Amino acid sequence: MNIGMLWFDNDPKRDLDSKVTDAAAYYRKKYGRKPTVCFVNPAMAEQKELKAGGVEVKTSDTILPNHLWIGSKEPT
Repeated sequence: MNIGMLWFDNDPKRDLDSKVTDAAAYYRKKYGRKPTVCFVNPAMAEQKELKAGGVEVKTSDTILPNHLWIGSKEPT
């Protein structure tokens, strides 16, 4: 993913699924299409890859804690 939307959510009471779901809903409203992938800091996820809010979630050391980089995969 080369282009995406950066989302910040530092609420410790909310789980990752809720954060990704909210970010995906905002992305869909703003850009008119559903995101397919979201990158988060490894500290935010217990697994390296999972699904949350219908979006594939992957971890990356380059993403700051409490930030989500959400968007669509590049066509292959």
